[in-house]
Amino acid sequence: MNMFRLPRRSRGFTLLEVLVALVIVGTALGASLRAVGSLAQNSSGLRAAMMATWSAENRLVQVRLSKDFPEIGKQSFECPQGDLRLICQEEVLASPNPRLRRVEVSVYDSDNPERRIIKLVQLVLRER
Repeated sequence: MNMFRLPRRSRGFTLLEVLVALVIVGTALGASLRAVGSLAQNSSGLRAAMMATWSAENRLVQVRLSKDFPEIGKQSFECPQGDLRLICQEEVLASPNPRLRRVEVSVYDSDNPERRIIKLVQLVLRER
């Protein structure tokens, strides 16, 4: 019998294995952060589109309920929703049928007025 035994090799991870695991975890965390950032940006865009749609629909309902045949022309006015400052641009156009007018409402962000968020269109019938 041998009284002196050689120490057995440790059963842990090597430095290379630990570094590879850290690279994999770091890559996964980076990808998940990018996905979360993208979701947050998409969420704010969808919120702005929803609020702009409400503003445009509100204006078109006003036109419909007024029972007046709209005059041809263009006008702009503020149409805020919640904490968003929006600008509505209404354009009334003639149609081939003289009893109909085409009403277009475009909604813009007041901080970026060249970017149209949404445009809604409706036809208004002249009542007899």
